[in-house]
Amino acid sequence: MPTRARERLLDAAEDLFYAEGIRAVGIERILTVSGVGRASFYRHFPSKDDLVVAVLRRRDERWRAWLAERVEALGGHPLDVFDALAERFARADFRGCAFINTMIETADPDSAAHRVAAEHKERVRAYVAGLIERDGRAEAAELAHLFVLLVDGAIVTAVRERSTRPATRARAAAAALLATAEGVTTGASGGVREDAVR
Repeated sequence: MPTRARERLLDAAEDLFYAEGIRAVGIERILTVSGVGRASFYRHFPSKDDLVVAVLRRRDERWRAWLAERVEALGGHPLDVFDALAERFARADFRGCAFINTMIETADPDSAAHRVAAEHKERVRAYVAGLIERDGRAEAAELAHLFVLLVDGAIVTAVRERSTRPATRARAAAAALLATAEGVTTGASGGVREDAVR
């Protein structure tokens, strides 16, 4: 079935790209792992770049759905983002953030893959801003930017340390930000002054 072939290609490519890197995995390897023929591949994806973009778009939807589900299950508080990350870090197959990895591999910011990865990060930031706003905090947009800095830092550190501790440390830093946010002075633009939250 053509649709099933497409899903097999996406499944195989997602697993291989995440485990080994986009550049390291060629089309032949994807065909072998997926069991899909070359002609079928090109019916679904004109090029490997098109496959990469499709993989990233699907992963974006799935990853954000997972995060929202886990955060709600954990209580729906902004800090629960870090508890959800700790669960992810504990997995044996954890290899960091597929979107950060993509932006590193595809350094050209104008490439389709780089743009999709950057859009994912913006959607995560918007989601976190919504959590903070729902929690009744002022300056939710700026705090969300700081939260995502902590999220990305925790992810990269977890790859290096092979531990869940970076999520715990990032959570503590985020809690301190929330605790002081109400007393943070704002500049003329209305944004949180960076020196006030250091």
